[in-house]
Amino acid sequence: MASGNPYFRPLLWPTVATFIALAILIGLGLWQIERLHWKLDLIATIDARMAAPAAPPPAPSEWAGLDPKALEYHHLRLTGTFRHDKELYYFSQGEEGVAGYDVITPLVLANGGGIVLVDRGFVPEEMKDPALRKAGEIEGVVTVIGVARAPQARGQFTVDDDAKRNIWFTRAPGTMGAAVGLGAVAPFYVEADATPNPGGWPKGGRTRVDIRNEHFQYALTWFGLALGLLAVYLFYHRSQGRIGRPKA
Repeated sequence: MASGNPYFRPLLWPTVATFIALAILIGLGLWQIERLHWKLDLIATIDARMAAPAAPPPAPSEWAGLDPKALEYHHLRLTGTFRHDKELYYFSQGEEGVAGYDVITPLVLANGGGIVLVDRGFVPEEMKDPALRKAGEIEGVVTVIGVARAPQARGQFTVDDDAKRNIWFTRAPGTMGAAVGLGAVAPFYVEADATPNPGGWPKGGRTRVDIRNEHFQYALTWFGLALGLLAVYLFYHRSQGRIGRPKA
């Protein structure tokens, strides 16, 4: 005699728990897909900005209402005079992990008189003293091309800035400018390009665009866990004789 129709008699609480977990896992997977599209759009925007020619900076009269994030990664052309007497030092690493500092120098704009902090590049720790790199302390009117950056956010584990020693672990123009008596400065800073400075120091071209995009892998992980959970659920019911066909 042939077997009867297939049957499935789900257990209540395992079914409820499984469907709740499935909803969470699938929701997390869909969220990662949304993040993937957001990240791809962000990368495309940054690539377009980095490829565009350098433009003049926003006028100082516009700084109060400026969103630094909207300006970030645009190339800017700045003309003005450096205030080497107000140099700031951002702790960083050079090639092969060499400890040192990014030299951040206020630039007084020739047009409008506003002040923009310019990250001129890296010097090793032993070259921190400006007296050891006098050739790079350019006097007079200069033109700098670089990449606009928004102020850095302080992370949970970021070391506190040491304003007394003029050593910084976050690049926040407002805080840094106030610490050296500059008053109001631009709400963004600029990372100078790799154009060599006299004497070789500081070494510019420090802009790094390293945006991780692993959302697709994360989405596959969540969806894979959902499929695995469903397989366990069905296997369990089969082992309990709740899935199958009636015997002849």
